[in-house]
Amino acid sequence: MYRIGFGYDVHPLGEGRELWLGGVKLEFDKGCVGHSDADVLLHAICDALLGAANLRDIGFHFPNTDPKYKGADSKLLLKEVVALLKQKNYLVGNIDATLSLEAPKVNPHIKKMQEVLAPILEVDADCVSIKATTNEKLGYVGRGEGVNAYAVALIYKK
Repeated sequence: MYRIGFGYDVHPLGEGRELWLGGVKLEFDKGCVGHSDADVLLHAICDALLGAANLRDIGFHFPNTDPKYKGADSKLLLKEVVALLKQKNYLVGNIDATLSLEAPKVNPHIKKMQEVLAPILEVDADCVSIKATTNEKLGYVGRGEGVNAYAVALIYKK
């Protein structure tokens, strides 16, 4: 049995924060603001996987009101999501994700993101598609105030 899920996340950008995207730290003068490390791409992927398995959403499993997740590494959250899928006998088929931000340029980091995420998802790097786009200077993303991420996941029964 195959199932698909969709995930979306958004975080504001702020001074004095590290910018983590796709499990990789990017050099930039701003970072995503959030309770955890605020890796907007990993949060969207988590939601896509959880949605595909009908396991609610990332906020249900890792609430921003729980001090346990303050500053948490989102790679660990993704690893927990994969474990939840396995409890229901699901494996990840593939991920297709898009980041939307004006800066910094993401394309030079995509291969590294795929290499970091593939082992966590227990798939080949070829099964992790990551794309990046700008918002053509429109809205809060276009003004450099925030980052959006979208993800679609395919899972299947063992």
